[in-house]
Amino acid sequence: MIIGYHASHEQFPPSRLIELVKRAEKAGFNGILSSDHFHPWGKEQGHSGLAWSWLGAAMQATRLPFGVVSAPVQRYSPAIVAQGAATLAEMFPGRFWIAVGSGQLLNEGITGERWPTREERNLRLREAAGVMRELWSGRKVTHDGWVTVKEARLYDLPTEPPLMVGAALSPATAELVGEWADGLITTASSREALKDIIAAFRRGGGEGKPMFLKAQVSYARDEEAAVRGAWEQWRPAVMPHTVSTELRSPEEFDDAASFVTPDDMRDQVRISSDLEEHVRQIERDIELGFERIFLHNVARDQDEFIEDFGRRVLPPILRG
Repeated sequence: MIIGYHASHEQFPPSRLIELVKRAEKAGFNGILSSDHFHPWGKEQGHSGLAWSWLGAAMQATRLPFGVVSAPVQRYSPAIVAQGAATLAEMFPGRFWIAVGSGQLLNEGITGERWPTREERNLRLREAAGVMRELWSGRKVTHDGWVTVKEARLYDLPTEPPLMVGAALSPATAELVGEWADGLITTASSREALKDIIAAFRRGGGEGKPMFLKAQVSYARDEEAAVRGAWEQWRPAVMPHTVSTELRSPEEFDDAASFVTPDDMRDQVRISSDLEEHVRQIERDIELGFERIFLHNVARDQDEFIEDFGRRVLPPILRG
């Protein structure tokens, strides 16, 4: 069982995130998940370092397994993402995995290319994932379709290719990734919504494959501070995925979130100053079948979160 710490590049500079993952390891978190953005969700977050530059340094500074959620399309060639993943997996055997998703206009739009429909984005992602697997096999790859790669070959490969899981926020996407991904990663939502995503993933071919969860929480020792921290930092990111994939800039996210109230945050973020409540939430995630759960404290204060969860939340969960 992995209860990991989420390193949010949108909220902290890369140098600070190095220190936070070191602290998380010391506190008892046993895995790390990293975001990969070009822009933050909102201007208040104010950061967005390049995850691929950071990952090698962070993995060298700790002994934990790391994953990254990345879109190997438009902003990147899938060949470049495959090369980056292979390099990390070669340097740190058994410690790196990648989650691939279809992306958001917020990040991919910097290329100036047309933003495809959701259906096209899913087809593009499936092709990109296939290209990456071929490259990890050592073959020279030429592919012309939703993505284009010409005569690409990787010369430094790990002994075993990294696990590649598919990111899905809806049952429709989860069913598609069930066929080609090694596993599923999704974000925390209502229990019923998660059940629907899980059922769709299994229906699409994911039966028996691992499932990962990124759970957004807002913790502070004071309930009011926990609510305020969630609202101040994460309100631009609580848009429905049908909206969040289509907005172009942090300013557009801020505008769309202008009517979000602090109470509205509870629909998407697990807000509580009660550590026992956080334990119960994680136990319910485990009951649903998630075997790697990455906790993202969306509030600014990471030190209290790491200390208190390391002392009161992780031990009862990891003891089983």
